[in-house]
Amino acid sequence: MRKFINTFFSFTLLVIILFTEFGTLNASGTKTENSELIVAQQTDAKTLDPSLTTDVYSQNLTLNIYDRLFDWTADVKIENTLAESYEQVNPLTLQVKIKKGVKFHNGDELTAEDVKFSLERSSKAPAVASFMGIIDKIDIVDPYTVNIVTKKPFGPLIGNLAHGSAAILNKKYVESVGDKAFFEPLGTGPFKFDSWKAGDKISLKANKEYFRGAPGVDAVTFRIIPEGTNRCIALETKEVDIVFAVYPVDMNIVKSKDYLTLHEVPSLSTTYIGINFQKTYLNDLRVREALAYGIDLQAIADTAYQKAAIVADSFVPPAVMGVNKNLQHRKRDVAKAKALLAEAGYKDGLKLKMWVNENQARKDAAVIMQDQLKEVGIDLSIEVLEWSSYLDRISKGEHDLFILGWPTSPDPNETMYPIFHSDNFGSGGNRSFYKNEKVNELLDKGSETLEIEKRIPLYEEAQKIVYDDIAVLPIVYPSDFMGTQNYISDFEPTPRSVFLIRNVKKNK
Repeated sequence: MRKFINTFFSFTLLVIILFTEFGTLNASGTKTENSELIVAQQTDAKTLDPSLTTDVYSQNLTLNIYDRLFDWTADVKIENTLAESYEQVNPLTLQVKIKKGVKFHNGDELTAEDVKFSLERSSKAPAVASFMGIIDKIDIVDPYTVNIVTKKPFGPLIGNLAHGSAAILNKKYVESVGDKAFFEPLGTGPFKFDSWKAGDKISLKANKEYFRGAPGVDAVTFRIIPEGTNRCIALETKEVDIVFAVYPVDMNIVKSKDYLTLHEVPSLSTTYIGINFQKTYLNDLRVREALAYGIDLQAIADTAYQKAAIVADSFVPPAVMGVNKNLQHRKRDVAKAKALLAEAGYKDGLKLKMWVNENQARKDAAVIMQDQLKEVGIDLSIEVLEWSSYLDRISKGEHDLFILGWPTSPDPNETMYPIFHSDNFGSGGNRSFYKNEKVNELLDKGSETLEIEKRIPLYEEAQKIVYDDIAVLPIVYPSDFMGTQNYISDFEPTPRSVFLIRNVKKNK
């Protein structure tokens, strides 16, 4: 008997050691490990409320916590997510059938009530009005069918419903806990919220019951590392598995290590100078032209972006439908810039302030512009702001100039309407506070037209007007760079400059 007990004890101890030291064993005897993915990004999420922001750092989290009726794939095609099927039943009504059996992270089943609540809530939110404000109401047909009714015919509707601001929330949860719902968010997405230490990290856990299949890792932690070089050093020393946003100046840190991979994705994004039309001196076209002719965009692309960006001719990137190919960026002409400035009444010079966030390439670009514009007679001071404060203050119009990026989709409405329509002043996207009634008319007509071939000429004409007005000053179409450890697989960077992690695996 004692021999049996000793043998049983030894066997039990061996099993405990195996489980402790080597992970768990599945039914086939293959070792499995609890895998946590560590992702470094520049900035903390501004909010986890999808209706309050469009910034990529917040969407890196919300796109993975919540689902939408539709999504953009990594190769920028629309796919059904929560939508089972859809039909345009009349020019104002899109009927969507919702997948049955989809569960929120607390076990509640998704129904049409949640869809109605979420989309109507977003449609009233100023920060995302350029995407969701077109929605008039949501009618419930049955527990799994809704009619999305728009205020007018709207060609880009499905694309807008794939935007992060169209996330589907748990109605019962939001109504019961209020604002707490966005500090401890609850969605149907592939990852569940775990914890948030502001300015340091946000942790997520895998939703093992996810209706599209369990994620490839058990947990994800987004670490906030503001300085680009420090992010890459953390990758080099294997403190992190993935770096979101490798700046051009740091690319060699990743390239030099054979255990790391640098991913380059030409983005559907434009980096641009926003110009505050509310300031009298900037509302003068001659001053804006002096700025445009005083800057050498190619030098910025070559130096600040290390030749990893293309000089922008139009605000609309080349891969977007309806880009006006007849536009060309203004070449630097110091004499012309000086003459324009003098003609505007600033022959003795003009002082301007430019705001940037912590993005290294943008900081470097601002320094180059500062030096170039000095020759023209523009004294440019530069201020670097923390991301959340930066977005808030430029949305309030406190700036002269700013540098920002606008990631978009293949549809020209998403590219142009938020930035140039006067309905979207401030946080809606138009942070230049630019207003041109003809542009408004063209953008309205472009969105109301359902046939893409009839929409394209409208956006081409609008591009020419904002180019002539210098409503903003496009700088470059940048590539996005991300670094990963070689043991990371199924990593699919997206041209929309956001980070999707459902399929990522850590083979270590």
